[in-house]
Amino acid sequence: MPLRARHGEQGVTHPFPDVVIDGVLVAPFAADAVIALIIFLLLRRLLHRLRLVGMFSHPSIAGLSLYVTILGLVTLFL
Repeated sequence: MPLRARHGEQGVTHPFPDVVIDGVLVAPFAADAVIALIIFLLLRRLLHRLRLVGMFSHPSIAGLSLYVTILGLVTLFL
């Protein structure tokens, strides 16, 4: 059963701001994913430079876990 607004109340709307790029409406999650990707690429470069990648038995799985963690934090705090 769909939710209905009571008299005098606004309907159910999402609290996320719309992202418009050149007139194209983009989902807010896509913007969060791009921000997380940029942060991840910077951190990955730092990990390689400090030679910390050798600490992980599966660096690709560790990288995926790092990206998912960063994406969750960006989604939570932005």
